[in-house]
Amino acid sequence: MHGRVKIKSTAQQEEEKRKEKEKKLKAFVSARDAVLKKRSAGEHDEEALQLTRQLLSSNPDFATLWNYRREVLLHLETLREKDEVQKLYESELHFIEACLKVNPKSYGCWHHRTWVNTRLPQPDWTRELGLCDRCLSLDERNFHCWDYRRVVVKASGVSVEQELQFTDRLIGSNFSNYSSWHYRSTLLPQLHPQPAPDSAPNTSPSPTTSPQFHSHRVCEEQLLKEYELSHNAFFTDPNDQSAWFYYRWLLGRAEREEMISCVYVSREGERVSVAFSKPVHAQSEGLMLVLDGQPQQVEWRSTHPRLRHSPVWLCDLPPGSISDMSNEHNLTIHWTEKHTHRDCALYTGCAESWCRDSATNLELFRSELSVEKSSVLQAELQSCNQLLELEPQNKWCLLTIILLMRALDPLGHEKETLAHFQTLKEVDPMRSTYYSDLCSKFLIENTILKMEYAEVRVFSLSNKNLTTLCHLDQLLFVTHINLSSNQLLRLPPHFAMLQCLEVLEADDNAIENLEGLYHLPKLEEVSLRNNQICKLSDLESLASCTKLTRLDLRGNPVHRTAHIESELSQLLPRVTALSL
Repeated sequence: MHGRVKIKSTAQQEEEKRKEKEKKLKAFVSARDAVLKKRSAGEHDEEALQLTRQLLSSNPDFATLWNYRREVLLHLETLREKDEVQKLYESELHFIEACLKVNPKSYGCWHHRTWVNTRLPQPDWTRELGLCDRCLSLDERNFHCWDYRRVVVKASGVSVEQELQFTDRLIGSNFSNYSSWHYRSTLLPQLHPQPAPDSAPNTSPSPTTSPQFHSHRVCEEQLLKEYELSHNAFFTDPNDQSAWFYYRWLLGRAEREEMISCVYVSREGERVSVAFSKPVHAQSEGLMLVLDGQPQQVEWRSTHPRLRHSPVWLCDLPPGSISDMSNEHNLTIHWTEKHTHRDCALYTGCAESWCRDSATNLELFRSELSVEKSSVLQAELQSCNQLLELEPQNKWCLLTIILLMRALDPLGHEKETLAHFQTLKEVDPMRSTYYSDLCSKFLIENTILKMEYAEVRVFSLSNKNLTTLCHLDQLLFVTHINLSSNQLLRLPPHFAMLQCLEVLEADDNAIENLEGLYHLPKLEEVSLRNNQICKLSDLESLASCTKLTRLDLRGNPVHRTAHIESELSQLLPRVTALSL
């Protein structure tokens, strides 16, 4: 401590401390062995309680002793009257409370306390709630206590409204109380849920209902109040992350509905590709394919062996079933587990056909924010911009502004978004890789939107500093892709979803892994100049692309491999134009 003279311990004092520790350890080990011996002998008596009390008082994290103590208590319970059982377990609660003073975050203590209350003939939940209040006043982030509080609230029937008022008090005394913000996010949807489209406008849950889990969003009236509460918090302390995380949750939207988003049929390959709104395991999802009214026996597979759960699944149709260009065919995919289906018609003279949801219509890439009234989001953007004027280097404010801009107009705000990402990398260099990946994600989303608006099947994102690839399931129809002059290190397994790809340009990156170039049935030309492909084995996946005839590997370390041309001719016999 400051102002106190530091007294150096002598060798003699150190020796005395060592002997004292050894003495305590010896006593602890002796008592432990005695307890374990009694347990092995099946002895469940008062002495066992006393011995375990002695040990747990100094080390409350000895799980085996808590287990033994429960065995003893259960035995004693059978020997006593109801009033005596009540006293027995009340005494146990006092003992646990003493142990919590030794370690307030002891898993064993909190678990044992929960168990004791299930055995009490008349549990005092008001006392338990008071204990939670005291513990959280000492350490507001004690997640053990928060978990226990939820147990107490559920058992005692404390209303959601009361618990929401509890979070009001904690947040009011300390905006940095992340646990309170999180707890609040679980309570609001129960007390102020967003009404369903067909529900009566005045219906609301009873405030006396005990908290249960709901995934609904919050009604707009309450949402505006919560926005104001968040503003108060981050205008008070802009660098505290707790309120910013809560604010992100308020702006968030529910997960996308599980559905079949696309069906693609290739007459030449006699193959069907099915895309889902989120990754699934089709082999266990109950998919059924019906062709011209007849169910077909098909085997579903993902686009790459490493993708056990994938948003895109393929199957081959029986030979000759759709190959005749003069015939029209109607195909339906039934997803029996989700009670939904998708139709697709292959018309006469067409080599391919598809039926899909448009990313532009679904507002698929409006970040993870909800599609609120634009006026509300615009007002939130204005508030954050005001804060940014006061705190121009605040990373939380910058990131939130980016998300709000994407929720309002991702293409219209693209230039500003890129500028904010650059600022983020400068003010928060430790997370520059995360910001680069997020920026890459947004650029890919914008390019997909532009491609759909233009109704083309060419995807170009050259010289954009991309560090990662995502949303590849949205590129199922792309025939030509240009990813040159970026910072990509690999073409991941998800790249195999590009089932219509014919030409790939990926020059001037740092690509060293091509595992995503796997069984692409239409791929004819690949340019990989100036990358980091070092070994012949790095190119093995290309052998599965049976239409590949042109390959450019100039500027890659692999060209120094001995006998590289003859090795490649054996590996890729169909390639007729090879550049090394």
